[in-house]
Amino acid sequence: MPIVLTVGPYKFFFYSNEGSPVKAPHIHVRGGGGEAKFFLKPPCDVLESVGYTSSNLRTIRTLVYENREFLTGAYNEYFS
Repeated sequence: MPIVLTVGPYKFFFYSNEGSPVKAPHIHVRGGGGEAKFFLKPPCDVLESVGYTSSNLRTIRTLVYENREFLTGAYNEYFS
């Protein structure tokens, strides 16, 4: 489970076993009492969420969107 970015309480990571076959680029986020999964393609929609409020998800989605190029590059590098 490589953590590729940490912002405040949020750790952005991939599960190592999700790349075969390669799925649409996405990122998992854990911290602050919850976990979620977001698409990395704009508009960076949430795919799954447990333990986060709507406000948390908006904050995290903004972080994913602002860092999507870096996160997509890390995803592609890790799963290539």
